[in-house]
Amino acid sequence: MRSGRLVALLLHLQNRRGGATAAELASELEVSVRTVYRDVAALQASGVPLWTETGPHGGIRLVEGWRTRLDGLTGDEAAALFLSGAPHAADALGLDTVLVAAQTKVLATLPADLRTRAGRVRQRFHLDAPGWFQRDEGVPHLTEIAGAVWTGHRLDLRYARRDREVARRLDPLGLVLKAGVWYLVARHRSDIRSYRVSRVVAASSRPDRFDRPDGFDLGAWWAHSNEDFARSLMRFDCVVRVSPSGLRALPRVFGPVVARDALDSAGPADPAGWVELRVRTESEEVAAGQLLMLGPDLEAVAPPSLRAMMAGIGAAIVTRHRGPAGPSQE
Repeated sequence: MRSGRLVALLLHLQNRRGGATAAELASELEVSVRTVYRDVAALQASGVPLWTETGPHGGIRLVEGWRTRLDGLTGDEAAALFLSGAPHAADALGLDTVLVAAQTKVLATLPADLRTRAGRVRQRFHLDAPGWFQRDEGVPHLTEIAGAVWTGHRLDLRYARRDREVARRLDPLGLVLKAGVWYLVARHRSDIRSYRVSRVVAASSRPDRFDRPDGFDLGAWWAHSNEDFARSLMRFDCVVRVSPSGLRALPRVFGPVVARDALDSAGPADPAGWVELRVRTESEEVAAGQLLMLGPDLEAVAPPSLRAMMAGIGAAIVTRHRGPAGPSQE
């Protein structure tokens, strides 16, 4: 949004005492030079003391000694801003009052025009992470776990698995909120895995700290872990032929991970554009149900049992729809 870009422009200039050229700012903000000049004009109109100078030593500068009050944010407040789109998440982590303080400071710092726009955004857009028809899980130990994540302290955990309760000493690396469900990503010895926070029976922070793995990226790890989990559920292999429009529908029918693996296995297209590919699903019954969603854009090739199942379902559909609608005549 433009308001966010204007704040970023302001902070860039504040942190560069000698100012910057429009080209440098355009590169840093990933916008055009013309956009930079429009943003500078907007800040000047809002009362920010910016001035520009042409020539080889020219550029865009803030009046010396002027600073935005955004420096008043504490570390916790700055971190809480990342949760501003999910206030229920901030509340669960014990950061609700910190988030309010951070937002208040940012709004007080913005020029009047930007402050009005920020208020409009907050009134009109809201992120609700939980899915429909789903209640938030009870997570009584989330605040203790979150504290260990923020401070980098080790964590003693008792965790209820499906078959038994286990004790773990963990290096807590991060928390993920997925569709209303909290997960702790943590290292146990050298193994990094996720733990559903609602299954935590007890949690206590330890006084000793740990060193985070070099280059660990929580978002990238989570995405990769989800893909591995999705693939682990796919135990049934089948071969199908799919039309060009069917190929485009694969991600919608099977999800991005299965669809991407299937497309990677595709052979050459025939003159009509149909290709043969391998698809992995949970079971033969699941495969038949999903393949039916592709309708006439799909032909099951192997195994023979799947082809027979699809033929049987197709014949039943034809029988059911032959003649006028009404009760069964069997």
